[in-house]
Formats: sequence, C-alpha cells, structure tokens
Amino acid sequence: MKRISIIFAFFFTAVPVLNAQSNASSIMLQAIQSQSDNDVFSPISKYMEAGDYEKLSAWFADNLELDILGAINNCTRNQAKIIMKNFFSNNTPKKFEVLHKSGRPPMTYAVGSLSAGGEKYRCIIYVKSENGKNSIQQLRLEEE
Repeated sequence: MKRISIIFAFFFTAVPVLNAQSNASSIMLQAIQSQSDNDVFSPISKYMEAGDYEKLSAWFADNLELDILGAINNCTRNQAKIIMKNFFSNNTPKKFEVLHKSGRPPMTYAVGSLSAGGEKYRCIIYVKSENGKNSIQQLRLEEE
C-alpha cells in the first residue's frame, strides 16, 4: 500500500511539471513562428539597400499603394516597379536599415531608414501573409 501511495504522489507531482514543460515549448514555438514571420523583411531590406527594383517588385502585391514623397499611387505591380526604378535612378541607395518591426500575421510592417542620393528617408513597408505567400501591400517613403 505504501508503494502505491508513493507512485500516486510521484504521478500527481510530475503531471504539472510535464504540463509546464509542454506550455513552455508551445510558447517557444510561437515566438519562433513570430520571429520567422518578421524575417520577411530581411530580403526586402537587401533589395532596398541595393536599389534592386526588379527583385523588390517580385514582393509587390498585384495591386498596392505606393506613397513616394507624398505622391500617392494605387498601382499595379508593373506600375510600382517603374516608379521604384525611377526613384532609385534619381536617388542611388547607400544604406537601408530596419529600425522597427511589428504586427501579427496576416499583416506585419517594418519602419526603416534609407540613405539615398545624399538624403535620408523614412520607409514604412506593410506586408500581408496569405496562403504561405508574403506580398508588399503598401510602401511609403518620406523625407526624414
């Protein structure tokens, strides 16, 4: 009987520990998922810094909003590609740095700083995640 009591005591004290470990694993998995969702901005940042409008435009939604220095355009991917090509040819990028990332899927955003053409610009990029695909819904560039 003493042996059975010890087994029950061990079982009932071990279950909360196992549940706590399971909850900690779940929390860590959610944190990793959240971090990987925000990693979408790594390649976008690379293309912004390089002024690579071709690769950047591959991230554009079919229709998106571009706000370049106050000129707001609701445009197609191809129109946005031409607008970004013109911006980068007039303002050669030197450095792009993400300063802040936030939001939750399906919509996340990043605020960055772009040094281009001897000027500094604040860049805000909204990305929508849908069906495993990420696309830029809005890109804003304004003078700092």
